[in-house]
Amino acid sequence: MLSRLIPALALSLALHASLLLPDILKREATAVRPALEASLRLPPVRPSLPSDEPLLKNTLPTDKPSPAIKPLPPPPAARAPSPASRTTPRREVEAAQRKLSQHLYYPPEAVARGLEGEVRLILTLSDDGRIVDVGIAASSGHPVLDKAAERAAWAMGRVSWAQSRELILPVIFRLD
Repeated sequence: MLSRLIPALALSLALHASLLLPDILKREATAVRPALEASLRLPPVRPSLPSDEPLLKNTLPTDKPSPAIKPLPPPPAARAPSPASRTTPRREVEAAQRKLSQHLYYPPEAVARGLEGEVRLILTLSDDGRIVDVGIAASSGHPVLDKAAERAAWAMGRVSWAQSRELILPVIFRLD
C-alpha cells in the first residue's frame, strides 16, 4: 500500500508545482517597480491686467439721486389690536384643545414604537362653528400621529364658541 501512496503523492506535488510555479515566477519578475518620483512645479503665470484697469471696480453711482424722484411715503400704520382681541385666539385654542382631548387617543402602534411629536392642525370653521376642513400645517414626522390628530379634530364636530374662521391647533403626543 505504501508503494502506491508515494507515487500518488509525488504526482500530486508535481501537478501542483506545475500550476503554481508560473504565477510565482511572474510575481518575482514584476515585483521590482521603479521608485515614485514627485516634483513641485510653479503655477502657470496668468496674464496681468493692464495697469489702468483696477482689480476692483466701484459699481455704486457717484452722483446723488436727482431731486425729481421722491421716495414713496410709508404705508399708514395698522391699528394695534386691543389686549382683549389678542387673548381671544389663545382662549379659543385652549378651549379647542380641551374639547379635542376628549376625542384624542394615542395610537397603540405609536406607543409600541415609542413615537412622539407635535402636529399642528388648521381647522377651517363655518359661520355656525362647524368644522369644514382639517389640514396639517406642520407634521409630526410620523403619519400615524398625524392621522390620529386629524381623526380627533373631525370627531370634535363643532367649535361653537370660536369667533375666528380658522384655528391653528397644536396637538402634542408625548410618552410619559
